[in-house]
Amino acid sequence: MRDEVGAESSGRAGGRAARRNSKAPRRSPLVVAGRVAVCLSSAAVLAASGVSWAAYHWITSGLNTSDALDKVGQHAPKHLDNSVNLLLIGLDSRKDMNGNDLPKEFVQDQLHAGSSDIGYYNTNTLILMHIPADGGKVTAFSIPRDDYVQTFNGDGTSQGHYKIKEAYANAYTVAHDKLSAQGVKGADLEAQSREAGREATLATVQNFLGVPIDHFAEVNLLGFYDIAQVLQPIQVCLKHPVHDWYSGANFQAGLQNLNPKQALAFVRQRHGLDGGDLDRTHRQQAFISSVTHKLKTQGVFNDLGKLQGLFGVVKKDLVIDNKFDVLDFAQQATNLTGGNVVFHTLPIAGFGMRNNEDVNLVNPDQIRSIVQATIGHDPSPSPSSGGAKSSDTAKPAPATVDVFNGSGKTGAAADELKALTALGYSAGRTSNAATQLKTTVVYGAGAQQAAQQLASKLGTAAAVSSASVPAGHVQVTLGTDFTAPPATSTGSSGTAPSAAPSSSPSTPPDSAFAGDSVKEGGIPCVN
Repeated sequence: MRDEVGAESSGRAGGRAARRNSKAPRRSPLVVAGRVAVCLSSAAVLAASGVSWAAYHWITSGLNTSDALDKVGQHAPKHLDNSVNLLLIGLDSRKDMNGNDLPKEFVQDQLHAGSSDIGYYNTNTLILMHIPADGGKVTAFSIPRDDYVQTFNGDGTSQGHYKIKEAYANAYTVAHDKLSAQGVKGADLEAQSREAGREATLATVQNFLGVPIDHFAEVNLLGFYDIAQVLQPIQVCLKHPVHDWYSGANFQAGLQNLNPKQALAFVRQRHGLDGGDLDRTHRQQAFISSVTHKLKTQGVFNDLGKLQGLFGVVKKDLVIDNKFDVLDFAQQATNLTGGNVVFHTLPIAGFGMRNNEDVNLVNPDQIRSIVQATIGHDPSPSPSSGGAKSSDTAKPAPATVDVFNGSGKTGAAADELKALTALGYSAGRTSNAATQLKTTVVYGAGAQQAAQQLASKLGTAAAVSSASVPAGHVQVTLGTDFTAPPATSTGSSGTAPSAAPSSSPSTPPDSAFAGDSVKEGGIPCVN
């Protein structure tokens, strides 16, 4: 397991480097998707249970809504049926809806979450819930927050390669600085900047998974605590006793009844767990299962006080898309509280260093194939911003590739050239180069397409043209950020091997995912 002690990244542009170089312990909590599922499940059951129109109007008229999908939908993959894909977004922010810091004492004492400066606007929870058109089993996919992917803005333009959780923060920062310079202030500045962040997250997930997003729900750190406050105690189950200073998790093995502070510690622990962040993802899934089990079996919806508390949280802490119809959703998603949901954690290919940070290396082709096959679609490449095939999946464009070694790793250039040649590029020469921090891709006349493909495969900044590179050649210079793939990989270094697309969809085995899948309908026991 990687040691992830260190400052949380992706702060404002001016403070990003300082945060990455900080030696303070990382105490950023995992923002729990459970609070989103509770909010949605609460609204769904309310609408489905025949409560008065006045109560329904009260909850739906006061919701915080977003237009983010209007722009992102223009670049979405095509829908093949009437199923619904709902993205749950957990925002790792210690701020309220207007951008004000939560009280310091509350953040430190109750949330056990350190300073309000930590976390910034990372989306530390991303869960795509696929609700089939026939109302059958709901399949949920958790995306590990440190997956290193190509991130996008809402208009389809590329941000570059970052951890998937950083897409929101990157877009928020750019929009915030631009709008602030234009004189936008206060709540308006915060709202418009967050809208840019939402658009970027939606666009990035759509491209990464290769499926359209129909609806989304976003909630921040405070929302989790508020829901746990209403529903406490919440019962969970652990396979082993745990004691973690960073999160405050201190539990025996077996069933536990958690108050709000303990609930947050349960879902944010990663230190001391064999799977680190991946095990923490399973904690999220188990927590959602436990909460929905309580909603279904313990009469919460017959308790007027708890109902009012839940819907107060929905209206205060939840943001949903502007086309989200609670009644329509209730008709399609009754399985969310019926125990017919399976949570999968999408796999990673290994660990590496990118942008001086620990990241999860992933294979986008493999991820798309797994997701689309699981939900019964033919695996297909994700569209780029211009609607063409992703450079990760396109046939190698003709070019001669030269690889220079500025990584300081002996033999890296030769190994990389061999791997790229195996993918179909023409072998050029290898040579040593002065040590540099980042891997770069430059190209000569006529080699732009191949250069763009290679930049995407290697996770570098955008390829640039250079008159010093011969026509038809692409020059890859490896930096110290370059990491060879895991020993089991056979594809290009720095990314996972490409998976051959199947001719017809078939359900992937459980082993295709990271760890055991979590099945809703009770109190699952997890690490």
